Amino acid sequence: MEFVKTNVLGSQNVIDASIEAGIKRVVALSTDKASSPINLYGATKLTADKLFVAANNYSFAYGTTFSVVRYGNVMGSRGSVIPFFQEIAAQGKPLPITDLRMTRFWISIESAVKFVIDSLEIMTGGELYVPKIPSMKIIDLAHAVAPDAKLEEIGMRPGEKLHEEMISADDSRRTIILDKRYVVTPVVAEWGYKQPKGTTMPEGQAYRSDTNDLWMSESDIKNFIKNL
Repeated sequence: MEFVKTNVLGSQNVIDASIEAGIKRVVALSTDKASSPINLYGATKLTADKLFVAANNYSFAYGTTFSVVRYGNVMGSRGSVIPFFQEIAAQGKPLPITDLRMTRFWISIESAVKFVIDSLEIMTGGELYVPKIPSMKIIDLAHAVAPDAKLEEIGMRPGEKLHEEMISADDSRRTIILDKRYVVTPVVAEWGYKQPKGTTMPEGQAYRSDTNDLWMSESDIKNFIKNL
């Protein structure tokens, strides 16, 4: 129920407060878990995304516009797996890997912040922005952090996905491909939404970490970790 209170009711509270306060632009932060959710947390995050986009149908008349930014794991942030792996490796223990086939999207704190700010500047209201970012294999990350450590496959946790997804196959028909981002356009846009000019994503093609065309090698990951 706390998921619902925070992500659903809390989102509506932010929407109402923004309109009442006369805020001009609002960008909500989403997560890969909102795309094709498999648990309650992901479902409430998707609901939050839908609320912020749909709010434009009435907020536009008050001069407030809402958009959403969605990205995956932020490397080097609080809760990142990198310091966890480093701590385990320092103890001489095997690194616990839930599934050796696992892949994840990769974005730095700096890149994530810049993407949010850029999206805030270009938004017109109703867009869901997704950055074009590289993928990585979890075993490459483990080897980059601790080259000599053994890997121990422990099994996937409840609600965990084997690969990250940021745009579902069903949303592909409404997704525009731009230079450095994807724009998922709204389903219903009664406020006169103007679709950006770009290439439409092939119908049925999801944006997933395992089928991504951008990848970070083990050496790329090592160089990133050195600069943390």
